[in-house]
Amino acid sequence: MAAIQNTIFTPGTAARFDKLATIYPLKRSALVPMLLYAQDEVGYVSDAVVAEIAQRLDLLELDVRSVLSYYSMLRTQPAGKYNVQVCTNISCMLRGGFELLDHCKHTLGIGHKETTPDGLFSLEEVECIGACCWAPAAQVNYDFHDDLTPAKMDAVLDSYRARETK
Repeated sequence: MAAIQNTIFTPGTAARFDKLATIYPLKRSALVPMLLYAQDEVGYVSDAVVAEIAQRLDLLELDVRSVLSYYSMLRTQPAGKYNVQVCTNISCMLRGGFELLDHCKHTLGIGHKETTPDGLFSLEEVECIGACCWAPAAQVNYDFHDDLTPAKMDAVLDSYRARETK
């Protein structure tokens, strides 16, 4: 594979992609990790991301889009600065996960995979964030919040709002 001349990624991410393409028996196996790293850098998987990753892995863009459409953790639209993920898997569901999700929908005024008009928050219902013992739980970006109630969730959201006024 020839090096990509005009990459949309930072040099560090481009180098990571070059390495990923060489460590799997099939280059295609690097697709999901590349999509996740690209999403972390760009904020979502844009058309430009799809095109470059397809080129890097010698795939058709359709192949990349097929994988992209399968995984719910991959976004094709920009998320808010703070991506709120509320778990509704069995442990969280039994301890109020759906009520917590409904509360977030009402409080933020948005639905699943939507973003507030100011771009500050996006909301997702997710299957499991691995906090079953402390259900119900939510994750904001990479920060876990557990043993939540609607009041505790309001405090969590307020803490992220407060970061914007500093």
